[in-house]
Amino acid sequence: MARIISTYRELLLLAMGRTLLLALYGLFFACIIGMLVGIMSVLKNRVCRAIAAVFVNLIRGVPMIVLAYFVFFGIPYFWNTILKIGGLTLTALQAGTICLALNCGAYMAEIIRAGIESVDIGQMEAARSLGLPYWRSMQRVVLPQAIRTMIPSIINQFIITLKDTSILSVIGFPELVNTAKNVVAATFMSFQTWAIVGLMYLVVILLLQRAAKVLERRLKYGS
Repeated sequence: MARIISTYRELLLLAMGRTLLLALYGLFFACIIGMLVGIMSVLKNRVCRAIAAVFVNLIRGVPMIVLAYFVFFGIPYFWNTILKIGGLTLTALQAGTICLALNCGAYMAEIIRAGIESVDIGQMEAARSLGLPYWRSMQRVVLPQAIRTMIPSIINQFIITLKDTSILSVIGFPELVNTAKNVVAATFMSFQTWAIVGLMYLVVILLLQRAAKVLERRLKYGS
């Protein structure tokens, strides 16, 4: 184990950095998707609710490895061969970000929907009675209260997304698991390599869990 740490320390740390970067990219776009779909799911418009429900059920019903293959191989094939527009290629980072954003976005939409519905309906009615339009009431009154309850769940979803990045080794993105496979192939030290990788994930995830608990306590104290 000491040999692997001394020889491949920088390579593994770089791979961990790529893993965190990919998770951050995925979570950033997932928040945008989740906010849009989550708000659509609480609107009175049946079409918006139906679109939100189809998106959430479709993405959550497909294994992430299948989604990764579909995004990386399927979308360029459809674009270049079936539509015959040509010129579309996706890097592993781009495909991985799209895959994580879609997968995490579906779960984020449910978190946001539940957060919005947790706010007493009287808050919206009071804002509307004061003359605020629906979207301004949602922006100024409902969402600030909902976000307070959503933040711990969002951090937990980031932890899940961080672990899900390991699946993207199947499309060749040089994250931690993919890099560990190369180290094992070079050293034939499977047990030691995967033990180190497991510890690296464990340390990062424990730190994130600690941050989530501290933030949750501060939010409760602030309320």
